[in-house]
Amino acid sequence: MARRIDVTGAGGLRLAAWEFADPPKAETEPGGEATAEPRPPGVLLLHGLMGRASHWASTARWLAGRHRAVALDQRGHGRSEKPPPAAYTREAYVQDAEAAVEQLGLAPVVLIGHAMGALTAWQLAAKRPDLVRGLIVCDMRASALGAASQREWADWFTSWPLPFASLADVRKWFGEDDPWVERPTPARGAFYAEVMHECEDGWRPVFDPQHMLRSRETWVYDAHWEELAQVRCPTLVVRGVDGELGRAEAQEMVRVLPRGEYAEIADAGHLAHYDLPEAWRVAVSPFLDGLPGD
Repeated sequence: MARRIDVTGAGGLRLAAWEFADPPKAETEPGGEATAEPRPPGVLLLHGLMGRASHWASTARWLAGRHRAVALDQRGHGRSEKPPPAAYTREAYVQDAEAAVEQLGLAPVVLIGHAMGALTAWQLAAKRPDLVRGLIVCDMRASALGAASQREWADWFTSWPLPFASLADVRKWFGEDDPWVERPTPARGAFYAEVMHECEDGWRPVFDPQHMLRSRETWVYDAHWEELAQVRCPTLVVRGVDGELGRAEAQEMVRVLPRGEYAEIADAGHLAHYDLPEAWRVAVSPFLDGLPGD
């Protein structure tokens, strides 16, 4: 079971964090005083655009054997509050993650981010090196994607046949019928089914698509190499062979990083951590095992 913990983000926004293990138990000293067990190393998991904390459930439960693994529903996503469009800034996303690390006592933390969440993670690592001891970047590009990419996303949101009549229809459309799907991908359908909720007229996303476009436009026009170069902690760049991050760019990211490492997952796409959890664990385990303090 996941335990919800409320976090106060930038601007006082209420954020939902989820811990995928029991909280530390108290031990009793001979004098009868209760003392808390030492906390295991902290990990904060950050989902991508349109994602939610539950997409990290498999990874978090695996990590919970040795770490305190917490996944954050970022602003506008999952069970966290949905602020007005002006509140979806890069600075706010980074401040939210910073608040989660500090309020939950996770530092020095390992940040694990997918796509937009990976960008938030490396921006936080660059901003607050005192809080972060390790970083895993999953399938996020450092280069600018540009206006054409943003227009494609706007058109894609418009193409969604909302509302969906059932979750089975959600799974089929995103796993098979979506024009962006090159071949049937059941995991992709399941991924999007997790971000839908039932409304009076059918199933709709828990987020506002316009808020997602606003979030995306705050980073899609800019390159992020400079911030990547400012990350001082050990960093693993992971890509699915069929994902959005190409090998050449991933290896250049590793070169730019002061302490960068590289891993790739065969037969995986953009959702490598969700689609192929066992292969994902194999890819990231050596890096996690080698971090100081573990």
